[in-house]
Amino acid sequence: MTGLLTAFGLGFLYFLSAIPAGVAAHAPLWGSVLAAWLGYCAGCLLVLAAGAPLRAWITQKLKIDPRPDPEKLFWKIWHRFGIWGVGLVAPVTIGPQASAILGLALGESPARIQAAVSLGVLPWALGFAILTQAGVHLLR
Repeated sequence: MTGLLTAFGLGFLYFLSAIPAGVAAHAPLWGSVLAAWLGYCAGCLLVLAAGAPLRAWITQKLKIDPRPDPEKLFWKIWHRFGIWGVGLVAPVTIGPQASAILGLALGESPARIQAAVSLGVLPWALGFAILTQAGVHLLR
């Protein structure tokens, strides 16, 4: 149970380490993958539940300019792939909370943000599961 809670908590905060940490805490591999995925999705959902007031506060606090800057990686991804591209790179870059905040700030619907973030993490979860299993196998 501790391993699953570890994977969930790290999935919420820092996805890269969630699956290996869950397995290291003696959770089954696929249980760690599921718990990390659920934690990651919960991180996005929490921000989306706060909605418009959070969007207004963040855009003001961080001085997010909705005008595109073609030199920045984020805008290149946004213009080419939209929220789906951001959802795919978020697990290894800005995470679910920042993705949700940016999506809200740019006027994307909460349902599309949650779908993109939840689906975009799946290839990474599979890849980290394979790498974790290979690491466990090598250590034995």
